[in-house]
Amino acid sequence: MSEQENNLAAMRHSLAHILATAVQRKWPEAKFGVGPAIDNGFYYDIDLGNQTISEEDFEGIEAEMKKVIESDQAFERIEKPIDDAIAWTKENDQPYKEELLNDLKRAGTTLAKDLNQEELGTIADSDAKVDTVSFYKNGDFIDLCKGPHVESTGKVGSFKLNKIAGAYWRGNNKNPQMQRLYGVAFNSAEELSEYLLRQEEALKRDHRKLGQELDLFVFSDMVGSGLPMFTPRGTILREELAKFSNSLRERRGFQKVWIPHMTKQQLYEVSGHWAKFGDELFLVKSQETSDQFVLKPMNCPHHTRIYASQPRSYKELPIRYLETTTIYRDEKTGELNGLSRVRSATQDDSHAFCREDQIETEINNLMSAADELYQTVGMSLRVRLSYRDDSDAYLGSKELWESAQKQLKNAVISNKLDYFEQAGEAAFYGPKIDFMVTDAIGREHQVATVQLDFVMPERFNLEYIAEDGSKQRPVMIHCALLGSIERFMSVYIEHTAGRFPVWLAPEQIRILTVNQEKETLDFAAKLEAEARDLNLRVTTDNANESIGKKIRAAEVYKVPYVLVIGSKEIGSNQVTPRIRKDMAVLDVPLSVGVEEFLKTVANEAKSRVLKSSL
Repeated sequence: MSEQENNLAAMRHSLAHILATAVQRKWPEAKFGVGPAIDNGFYYDIDLGNQTISEEDFEGIEAEMKKVIESDQAFERIEKPIDDAIAWTKENDQPYKEELLNDLKRAGTTLAKDLNQEELGTIADSDAKVDTVSFYKNGDFIDLCKGPHVESTGKVGSFKLNKIAGAYWRGNNKNPQMQRLYGVAFNSAEELSEYLLRQEEALKRDHRKLGQELDLFVFSDMVGSGLPMFTPRGTILREELAKFSNSLRERRGFQKVWIPHMTKQQLYEVSGHWAKFGDELFLVKSQETSDQFVLKPMNCPHHTRIYASQPRSYKELPIRYLETTTIYRDEKTGELNGLSRVRSATQDDSHAFCREDQIETEINNLMSAADELYQTVGMSLRVRLSYRDDSDAYLGSKELWESAQKQLKNAVISNKLDYFEQAGEAAFYGPKIDFMVTDAIGREHQVATVQLDFVMPERFNLEYIAEDGSKQRPVMIHCALLGSIERFMSVYIEHTAGRFPVWLAPEQIRILTVNQEKETLDFAAKLEAEARDLNLRVTTDNANESIGKKIRAAEVYKVPYVLVIGSKEIGSNQVTPRIRKDMAVLDVPLSVGVEEFLKTVANEAKSRVLKSSL
């Protein structure tokens, strides 16, 4: 972290203590869990017994917090022997703090393994001895905490309480449920105001809300949590995205393959996924044999079997496979979130098997595909180089990892991409180039990824015959341009607020009739047929409703082009399209011949443009 980020984290953590101070003043019987700084703010886990905090209480709590801030109390660090600290928690009836300290004491000089990062960050450093622990005091409030804090309560910037949620103590549903009180905090009132405005806009753009309003996808309790189903409109959107991704890869030499949706357990034992992710797999029991099957959580092990199905020569490499297919992972119910986190996710997956001297070319190939895709959808990219950390969570030698990481970095630098490096974000089998997009309201999301893998070819004993006749090991490069199509859709729906460009719009043109006369209906039907002949997605609203109501209905569905058909249009064989505002180039739309209009829209769809040509 930079110094500025550290200072902001200290300020937010200090506000968590100020929140706890205020809560204790209002509810003296309050028992506290942990209260860390988080992205954009802070929270504190609180147990009030049978009492419940609601959003109606926020104003009163904030008023009490402001009193603490105005009194400018110093944050004073106090160290206690661990036994004295445990005695203090008993005297002050703080059982959650007592439990944490007892875990530390049992751990000796090594922290208890079940302390999560939030607890660890609150009470001790990972390499700290536990002979003594620290408390922080401000005014009459004392809390078990390792810090750091700002100098005093008067130096904490601007804040606002924004959410209350339930949270099991230590994330275990067998433990008591506490109330997690969240706040947001920034250095200035202006930054806070900007953030709150962005949050309001984010609520309007929530893909779950827009997915329902635009009739894109549904969930059903009878089908199961995290298993989305797509309506005809939503299916058009996802298939157009997949079609574009496929075309980008096919142009770069990738060939389609197909694999089944389940496999024997043995495949993932060899790949290493069973040991790493066994508890995330859906198990399938055969009634015919004793074989244990699983629904596939990834595709790469299957693709190695296609590669290994026949001898390979150096002349054949690179061999490139692509497949857009659904995978299944048994995600925790509490972590499911619309299309952002699902149990069935469709990946636009690619695997290239190449020689070591071909790595840079292959990576450049894939990076150019990613760049083209995200330029087309109108999203800016930067790159995260995701490396291993020093833990034992990775397969393969450190020498292989260092070589792979160096080659990825060289490729990114040679492509002059904006990048940053982050340890601990690699896949367990190799480092990654993660493509990060920034959406319309400034949020960053990880989407495409390119992963270099020396490990899986080794585990599956993949080979090719080199020019000198020796057997050599290929390198495997994994890539997904969209990543999970469901997750990308969640990001893209919110980025566009559901205003899709013509090529992605489920409905590209809507025809509205001004009356029920036969001549009008016949003209509209002829216009619709001509549009369909050009593979345009078009509907006709000829209901016996006012034209204003029909226009509003089209606007709700954010249709790019709306044509109002009456006697004037019939007589002139011209239309004056109503163009969605975000696409329009001219303030006032122009009249244009029907044939020219339809050909222009068809060309826009084929060219995947973001703006109207009319």
